[in-house]
Amino acid sequence: MMMARLEGFLIAMQFFTAIPVRRPMELDQKRIAYAVQSLPAAGLIIGGLLSVVLWLIQSFTPLSVLAAAFAIWLGSILLTGGLHLDGWMDASDACFSYRDKEKRLEIMSDPRTGAFGVLSVLVLLSARFLFIYEVVSGLRFTDYFLIAMIPFVSRIGMGLLLVRVPAVKKEGLAYFFQKDLTGKTVAGTYILFFLIVSGVMAASEPALAVYFWTFTGVQLLFSAAAERKIRKEFGGITGDLLGASAEGGETVLWMTLWLLHYFVMA
Repeated sequence: MMMARLEGFLIAMQFFTAIPVRRPMELDQKRIAYAVQSLPAAGLIIGGLLSVVLWLIQSFTPLSVLAAAFAIWLGSILLTGGLHLDGWMDASDACFSYRDKEKRLEIMSDPRTGAFGVLSVLVLLSARFLFIYEVVSGLRFTDYFLIAMIPFVSRIGMGLLLVRVPAVKKEGLAYFFQKDLTGKTVAGTYILFFLIVSGVMAASEPALAVYFWTFTGVQLLFSAAAERKIRKEFGGITGDLLGASAEGGETVLWMTLWLLHYFVMA
């Protein structure tokens, strides 16, 4: 069982990050279920790498705040290979077309990117860079831990959407990961992750736990809004919509950290 869980985690890394995992693995029901359960862990790896890179830049280089912020901004894109950004652009093109559900799904499957997709990704990435830059400008030691939590919490939101919203068609990435899932098992694993991280943070610095709970609450609200929008506009989940939810969730969490700097940590 431990080997199957490890391989499930590696499958999550293969499909949802750009971190190279070259080990061949069987894609059976058990391992796919473990992969979905491992999404927050894959997010924690991404967030941990971003925090370590930021700490190294701040501690051992003369690089400016602007350069450090750019490195974190770019790293968040490179570590996922731009996969989720592609979903954000496709979903934006479909959503802003104001067509019926079938036409939206057709637009989303078109490999070409339209004007709405380009504009929406520019707004998304510009907003995220603003939040990252201002957080790095007023960096505190606790921010390294909170930055690591952003991809972790956003992947919880992604996994919950995958569990709660049925795939709109019996093909594609969303259906592949969803077809054999047990919602209670996934939710139970995510709750365990939440409790472990909460306990570690509360033991080290109580304020960190409060900020983490704030992140979690914001992500749950965002995921609920995303679920309602997806059901209304598309009738179900797709791989592109999962990617869009991850990008949107991360940006909202960066905004949350930015607002905490202004109104709580100041």
